[in-house]
Amino acid sequence: ETDRVTLDGAPAPEKARARVSRFLDLVRDRAGLRQRAEVRTRNDFPTGAGLASSASGFAALALAATRAAGLDLPSPALSALARQGSGSAARSLHGGYVEMFHGERPDGEDAYAAPVAEASHLPLEVLVCITHEGPKDTGSTEGMVRSAETAPYWDAWVHTAPADLAAMRDAIGRRDLEAVGEITEHSCFKMHALMLASRPALLYWNDTTVRLIHRVRELRDAGTPAWVTMDAGPQVKVITAPEHGDDLAAALGEVPGVLRLLRTPLGPAVRIVEPTP
Repeated sequence: ETDRVTLDGAPAPEKARARVSRFLDLVRDRAGLRQRAEVRTRNDFPTGAGLASSASGFAALALAATRAAGLDLPSPALSALARQGSGSAARSLHGGYVEMFHGERPDGEDAYAAPVAEASHLPLEVLVCITHEGPKDTGSTEGMVRSAETAPYWDAWVHTAPADLAAMRDAIGRRDLEAVGEITEHSCFKMHALMLASRPALLYWNDTTVRLIHRVRELRDAGTPAWVTMDAGPQVKVITAPEHGDDLAAALGEVPGVLRLLRTPLGPAVRIVEPTP
C-alpha cells in the first residue's frame, strides 16, 4: 500500500517517509513502475543535525532506486534527480571536489553537479566537531525559505556567490589550500549572517560552537592551517592539511562541550556495494 522506510533500524517518522516516497515517485514515473519499495537507510553520524545527512541519504537513494527500477541514468541526469530529494545530494553523488551548477530551466534538469578535481589533487582533512547529537529545531529547507522571504541581506548573499565560486575554482586549480580555507570560512560566515538577519532570527550555534570558532582562530594565529565551516546547524567542521590532523584533533577535542570528533578525507563517489537481486 505504501513505501516502507527504516532509518537507523527503526521505522522512519512519517515526515521522513513521505519525503522519501515523493522522491521514489519521481523514479517510478521515469521507469513506468507502480510498485512500492522498502528503503533501509542508516547514518554513522547524527541525523538532521546540520551534517548533510539528507544529502548523503538522497545521493545513495538516487543511485539505489534508479538501479532497482532498471534505470541507468547518465551522471548529469542522476545528479539532477538527486537534487530534487535534497539540494546538496546533487554534489554528494561525486567524490573529491565538486561544482554545483544552478541551471536556468524551470524543470531544474540543468541544475546538477559535476566533478572539478580528484581528492588527490589537493589532499585535505575535515574534522567534524559534534556539539549536539539531536536534530535541529528548524530544518535547512524551512530556514532557507525564511531567509529568502525576510532577510535584508538575501540579494547580496546571492549576488556575491558567483565571485566566490570563481575564486574557489581557481584556488583548487592552483592547489592553494590557504585560499580554499579562507574562501570557505568567509562563505560560511556570510551564510550565517544571512540567517541571523532573518525574522525570526535563525541561530543554529550553541556555546560550544562559539568556543570552537575562537579556538580555531587561536590555532591558526599560532601557525596551524585550519579554517571553520558550518552548515545550518551547531556542528563545526574544520578543514586542514592531512599532516596537521592529529595535532588539531587533540586540540579541538579538549574544547569544553565537544561530544565527539569525526575525521575524514574527501569522500569517494556514490557506489553500489551489493548487487540488486
